[in-house]
Amino acid sequence: MRRFSSSDVQSVFKAYPPALRTKLMALRELVFDTAAATDGVGLLTETLKWGQPSYLTEETGSGTTVRIDSLKAADGYAVYFHCQSGLLGQFREVYPETFRYEGKRAIVFAAGDRVPARALRHCLALAFTHHSRKKKPKS
Repeated sequence: MRRFSSSDVQSVFKAYPPALRTKLMALRELVFDTAAATDGVGLLTETLKWGQPSYLTEETGSGTTVRIDSLKAADGYAVYFHCQSGLLGQFREVYPETFRYEGKRAIVFAAGDRVPARALRHCLALAFTHHSRKKKPKS
């Protein structure tokens, strides 16, 4: 398990119910592992945005913020992306049946769902390289 660099973030994770905390901790590991395995991303900054654990590519500026949190109205959790990035549209094109989506901002999971890790890693990598891909000249 990766150590927390922020006591505020650690407190948010401690406040989740145990079963949900386990799911979100696994998701947190997937976020860090994906960033580490994706060229050009660099180290992530873990912080809170809107009270949610958030992951920023501050070191390189390569991508957009990814947030994770429990669902407020249901028994589950989600990965949130910037709603104006267009990322969810890309994810829907590539993975139309793999995930459940919430508008233009989230991939949602029920508490008992199996997370399709390979597909989610791809989506996270696209988010963490969003800005650097937009800057590349079109050939």
